[in-house]
Amino acid sequence: MASLMVRVSHVTKRYSKRFALQDVSFDLDAGEFAYITGVSGAGKSTLLKLLFAMEKPTEGSIHVNRNELTTLRNSDLPEYRQKVGFIFQDFKLLPDLNVRENVSLPLDMKGMSKKEIQRRVEGVLSLVGLAGREKDYPNHLSGGEQQRVAIARAVVGQPSLLLADEPTGNLDSQNARDILALFQEIASMGTTVCLATHDEFLMSEYPARTIELRNGQIESDLVLE
Repeated sequence: MASLMVRVSHVTKRYSKRFALQDVSFDLDAGEFAYITGVSGAGKSTLLKLLFAMEKPTEGSIHVNRNELTTLRNSDLPEYRQKVGFIFQDFKLLPDLNVRENVSLPLDMKGMSKKEIQRRVEGVLSLVGLAGREKDYPNHLSGGEQQRVAIARAVVGQPSLLLADEPTGNLDSQNARDILALFQEIASMGTTVCLATHDEFLMSEYPARTIELRNGQIESDLVLE
């Protein structure tokens, strides 16, 4: 039986008088792959920010790997985020650092040994198909390659939860397919993957559990095959 990784319980997020999320509840198991979908403004990005503890819910509770995020102290946030990978749509790579340096940043911050950093960076770059590109800079990479670097940086710390906000939004169809296949491979290795997207074509081509938001509420929660 799979162990529980995420429990979102009756979560509401309000900004002044506007509700971004209303009474949202769902669980994710360890190693589960799930889409968070819905039109622009449905609450997808807000939900990911709550899971990353960038914000706190107005009401309800969020547990991630036995951490209660609503009561997490600010001093505990860095340690929590070391166990959660976040991939942004615009990559957020540092242009003056090469691929190896961008990917190793989370490990450098942990004070990990150079030998272990090198081993892990080589491993994740091989996983994302960029072996041998360690010395390249972001402006020498295509959009798809930059996204792969961003994924490598997010998983090099071996997170238990990986969050991705519209990671294929700026990619052509073939690169988008390759990235989706990579996310499913990462999930098969035991990482829980929660991916926000509104790309119905990709979701149909790579079916998985799909949580649809509408006006900040769960419209449907289906396991597609």
